[in-house]
Amino acid sequence: MLSEKKLNRINELARKKKKEGLTPTEEKEQKILREEYLSAFRGGMKHHIEGMKVVDPLGNDVTPEKLKAIQKEKGLHNRE
Repeated sequence: MLSEKKLNRINELARKKKKEGLTPTEEKEQKILREEYLSAFRGGMKHHIEGMKVVDPLGNDVTPEKLKAIQKEKGLHNRE
C-alpha cells in the first residue's frame, strides 16, 4: 500500500481542490499520486482474490478452474 505520507498528500490536495482549486503543478501531482494509489490497490486486490479458496456448504472445493490454474502456477493451496 501507499505510505501514510502519500495518502495524507492525496487527501490534502483533494481538500484544497474543493476549497480553492489547484495549480497545474498540483493537478499533475494529484494525478500521479492517484494513479500510484490505484495501482497499489489493484495489486493488493488481485493478490487477495488469487489467494481465495471457494468452498460450498458441504465443504467441497468449488473454486473456479481458472482461479485454480493461477493458484497452481503460484504454488498456492497445494494445487497440483
